[in-house]
Amino acid sequence: MSVLSYLIPISLILGGVGLVAFIYTVRSGQYDDPDGDSRRILSDEWDDRPKP
Repeated sequence: MSVLSYLIPISLILGGVGLVAFIYTVRSGQYDDPDGDSRRILSDEWDDRPKP
């Protein structure tokens, strides 16, 4: 039972670090790609059939 007194704070700290890292990447614009999807859907570069 004393192990939980170590594991719970460690898991909360790691979860907080992950949340802070996620918020940082969202605010820095790392997931923004406004033109990429519209160009990718019209491109023939990635076809369903592999080229021989």
